[in-house]
Amino acid sequence: MSTTERSRTSARRTTLLGDQPGAYASARYVRITPMKARRVVDMVRGLQVDEALTLLQFAPQAASETVYKVLESAVANAETTEGLNRADLVLSVAMVDEGPTMKRWRPRAQGRATRINKRTSHITLAVQPADVLTAPGKKARASKNGKGA
Repeated sequence: MSTTERSRTSARRTTLLGDQPGAYASARYVRITPMKARRVVDMVRGLQVDEALTLLQFAPQAASETVYKVLESAVANAETTEGLNRADLVLSVAMVDEGPTMKRWRPRAQGRATRINKRTSHITLAVQPADVLTAPGKKARASKNGKGA
């Protein structure tokens, strides 16, 4: 199904992708701190899907397994609902938002207690075809060394 054939578009999809082709997936209430998850997501943002999956597969961080699963889901969504080719997809939007924090108490010395914050994350990844991202109307993404694309 192409973007023009879509009868209803969710507000979430419009926010992430607009009217361009692509798909997204999200994992909510993941029991990992957002700061640790952002380290992993920042590694793969802007990469080709196959390259990003390989990087996540061998990354030592604990969050890489969850990000890997979310990226696989986004790719599957792009293939089935949008009919896009897996080889053309690029990880265009990758963000980690903070979820609710569970507050727990730990006993300490002399009858005191300290609070333990168990943080959660909402991980959202969106994939788009590479040709959409490099269209003439779009600004090319700058490389990491600052010399342009």
